[in-house]
Amino acid sequence: MMTTTMMMKRVLRRNPMSTLFNSSSSLIQSQSYSNFSVQTPLRAWHDRNLQRGVIPNCLMKWGSLGFYRTSKFATGYTPLKPKPLDSILDDRAKNLSSEELVSVWDDYHLGRGHIGVSMRAKLYRLLEQRAKSCRHFVIPLWRGSGYETMFIQVQMPYMLFTGLEDYKARGTQAAPYFTATYYTEFTESKDVVLIRGDVVFTSKLSDSEAQWLLETTQSFYLNDARYKLVERFNKETHDFEFKDVLQALEMPMG
Repeated sequence: MMTTTMMMKRVLRRNPMSTLFNSSSSLIQSQSYSNFSVQTPLRAWHDRNLQRGVIPNCLMKWGSLGFYRTSKFATGYTPLKPKPLDSILDDRAKNLSSEELVSVWDDYHLGRGHIGVSMRAKLYRLLEQRAKSCRHFVIPLWRGSGYETMFIQVQMPYMLFTGLEDYKARGTQAAPYFTATYYTEFTESKDVVLIRGDVVFTSKLSDSEAQWLLETTQSFYLNDARYKLVERFNKETHDFEFKDVLQALEMPMG
């Protein structure tokens, strides 16, 4: 007998816009935010920022970067305001089990230029708690014979991922390469938090790289041993050594 989940998957593959997801949720629409849009010219997005901090290229030490950071999200950056979940998911989603909901969420985002993942509510609460005092971190993204360091800014329910060199050179004016939004509407009823990732610049990141960055960043906030590095980066910046992150990820030191 065909299960409910199998039926959902079959319907989504045949006509994914006609079932649990609202027909107005097109690819371009779903990437639009009230404060930022993929289609909005970068200069226009810059003008929406209230503050214009710029880090000189010569400031290479972690201590200098740490001195520049403040408690504000992206040094004055106004948190993204994505479309509400009910503009993406149909009301019928409320009748699904947590397993079915996660399955159709993942299937819907597959191949659409977005990333759809999820986590248990308990893990989200831990992530949220730890991010309150540790809003920044750095992750090496391996590319061929070397890696690019990504700078992560966290203010739940949002994460922003930007190239570290871009952030050091442009500060707030450095647009994010990738954003992640955490939807907590089903936290109480289904013990699930839905996560949607949007690659802003496909020339900077592939979908697979973005998903790896998201999962790896979460692991540093949720794993006790790895979180010590996050704390050191935010609270004891001068003692932070990037090689410890490379070692934790089993990447070559150079």
